[in-house]
Amino acid sequence: MKNKLPLYLLLFFLIIVNAFFLYNYLGAGDQGGPKDQIRPGDFLVKELGLDATQQAAFRTLGREHHRKMRGLLDDIKELKDALFKGLSDDPSHQVNVDSIVHLIGEKEAAKDLEVFRHFKKVQALCNAKQKEKFAKIIEDGLRVGGRDQGPRGARPEGERGPRSKGFEDNRPPRPNGPNANRPPPAARE
Repeated sequence: MKNKLPLYLLLFFLIIVNAFFLYNYLGAGDQGGPKDQIRPGDFLVKELGLDATQQAAFRTLGREHHRKMRGLLDDIKELKDALFKGLSDDPSHQVNVDSIVHLIGEKEAAKDLEVFRHFKKVQALCNAKQKEKFAKIIEDGLRVGGRDQGPRGARPEGERGPRSKGFEDNRPPRPNGPNANRPPPAARE
């Protein structure tokens, strides 16, 4: 009996750990999400103040848009899978790679066009005041996406990145010319 006691303790410990894991994984899984998280559609309904008729039309547009986007995303995934399956193929199959990449580009363009058309349809549901709010929401959404951050090389003076730490003294000063890559023509001799 004494030599089996550690095994019983280990068994008891493992049962407790498994019960804890199952409770957290299966039982409390639904409670783990953020309480205040809302869907983008709910955000637009609230911010634009859509009435019941507009909300019904908006939900229909949303379902149609989701169906179209799901189809496009599935097509893109299949094309990318086909592209990367050919990674180990003979290099002479470059034409096949180029055509797949071209098709992916067409699907991405169709996806962007679908998003644009969806927003145009949503805008058509709105009255004049709602259209102004909608335009502001879209503008803010584009800003958040990082569209107005400037070009990659346009960093403020002093921000050099992790590789250049300690080498600031050995570097020449940043150019101040109009192109920021060479001095202005008058300064050259």
